[in-house]
Amino acid sequence: MIPQPYFAGIELGGTKAIAVLAEGNRIVDRHSIPTTTPEATLAALRAQLDAWHVSTAFAALGIASFGPIQLDPTHRDFGHILATPKRGWTGATVAATLTEGLDCPWAIDTDVNGAALAEYRWGAGVGCNSLCYVTIGTGLGGGIVIEGRPVHGALHPEIGHLRLRRVGGDAFRGACLFHGDCIEGLVSGPALAARFGQDAATVADSHPVWQHVAADIAELCATILLTTSAERILFGGSVALSRPFLLPLIRTHAIDRLGGYLPFVNPCSVDHVIQGAGLGDQAGPLGAIALAQAASGQTLT
Repeated sequence: MIPQPYFAGIELGGTKAIAVLAEGNRIVDRHSIPTTTPEATLAALRAQLDAWHVSTAFAALGIASFGPIQLDPTHRDFGHILATPKRGWTGATVAATLTEGLDCPWAIDTDVNGAALAEYRWGAGVGCNSLCYVTIGTGLGGGIVIEGRPVHGALHPEIGHLRLRRVGGDAFRGACLFHGDCIEGLVSGPALAARFGQDAATVADSHPVWQHVAADIAELCATILLTTSAERILFGGSVALSRPFLLPLIRTHAIDRLGGYLPFVNPCSVDHVIQGAGLGDQAGPLGAIALAQAASGQTLT
C-alpha cells in the first residue's frame, strides 16, 4: 500500500472539541476535550497539534468550528467567532491561535460545512452534486455543498435561525436567545429540555410532543429543498442520531408540507432524499480532514 500523507483536523464544537490526525482520510489518532473557555480550549488543541507536527509532520490543517464565524479572509475579524450565545466565545481568535507559526497550509470553515464536505466525498452524499448536512445537538446548524464546494456568501448558511411555520396548537415559545422560536430554538438539545421540562434523553419515544418536533424538522427540510434544490438532506448530531424513530416521521411530514410540488420528493424517493449521515458521528472529525485536504490541494478517496 502506498503511504498516504498525514493531515490534522480540529472539530471545535460547542460542547466538546476534537483534534484528529489522519493518514489520508483514515483517522489514526484523536484527542477530545470539553469546550470550556477559549483560552484553555484553544491552547490545549494547539498543544496537541504541535506535538503531532513534531512527531508526524502533517501536510495541512483543517479547522471545522461552530459558528457564527467570520470566513472572509479579507475581513479584519477573519477566523474570529462572531456574536454567539456560547458564553465567553464572542470574538475568540480561533484561526490565529491554532495556526500561527505552523509551516503548512490550512483552511477554516464551519463544522457543518466540513461535515457536509466529508459526506459528499466519503459518506451518504457520494454521487450527489448538491447536499445539505444538518446537525441537531447543542445547537442546530446546516452546511451546504454544491459541486464539491461548501457554500459561503456574506457569511455562511445559518439554517438554524430560520423561523418557520409552526404546528397548530403548539404553544412552546422557543429557547433561542436571539429569535425565540427559530428552528434551533425549537428542536436543539437545550430547546427540547425546555420543551419537555426535563432532559429529552429521558423522554419516551411515544410522547406526543415528538410529533411537533418531527413536524418542525420536516418544515425545515421542505424549506431547504425548496430554496436550495439539494439532492439530499443528511442528518447528524446527538439528537438526530439518538432517536431513529424521528426520521420516518420527518419524511412523512415533509411530503405533506411539500404538497406534491417537488416531483423528486415522493413516497418512493423520500427515504433517499432525507436520511441519516452516512459517516455517523465521524462526519465532524472527517469534515476537518476534508478541509485540510482541500487546503493542501489534494482530494483523496
